[in-house]
Amino acid sequence: MDTLRFLDILGFVVGLVYLLLEYKASIWLWLASIIMPAIDMVLYFKAGLYADFGMAIYYCIAGIYGYLAWKFSGRAKGSGGSLPVQHYKRAHIVPSALAGLLLWFGIWWILTSWTDSTVPVADAFTTALSIVALWALSRKYAEQWLLWLAVDLVCCVLYVRKGIPFKAAIYGIYTAFAILGYRKWLKMIGQSEVKPEAELGAYGPAADKGDAGKN
Repeated sequence: MDTLRFLDILGFVVGLVYLLLEYKASIWLWLASIIMPAIDMVLYFKAGLYADFGMAIYYCIAGIYGYLAWKFSGRAKGSGGSLPVQHYKRAHIVPSALAGLLLWFGIWWILTSWTDSTVPVADAFTTALSIVALWALSRKYAEQWLLWLAVDLVCCVLYVRKGIPFKAAIYGIYTAFAILGYRKWLKMIGQSEVKPEAELGAYGPAADKGDAGKN
């Protein structure tokens, strides 16, 4: 088995673990997100996917940031736990879109000017959108799944073309799980919104009135 195929298979296995952890919104997904790009750096460089190679370095760094954000942002907000799943904030939509477009153009220019990439448009697109999606994941926005859905679809086709079938397969699975994960995270948001209301009913004004009637 050659090195490229071995790395492709290894990345596939780690990618499945990462996907399961992300679906469950487990903080340990960030550990997998450090291991997986470390493997991918070698794989992408050998396959000539230079933008994805640079993205893998970004993933390693972002994995550390994401872990810290999930671990401590929730405590800073007074929840006493990790960062809760939430909706994408409207104030972030336009800046995120502009950032994505600028990154797409910038990465495309770098690929066409400084590398021999044969797929600069698609490679730049998936890399730019992945940067935005990873930031959204670090904030635990449910809509990050929709961004990954677009990335996964393009990557699946791109990796088939580049002859790394196991990586293409994992992105095919990612595509399906992006839909399932989005629905799962929406339910988690709904559950987190119902819980405070239930607690309010038990200990809030209604309970006070009941106590008052007993006195």
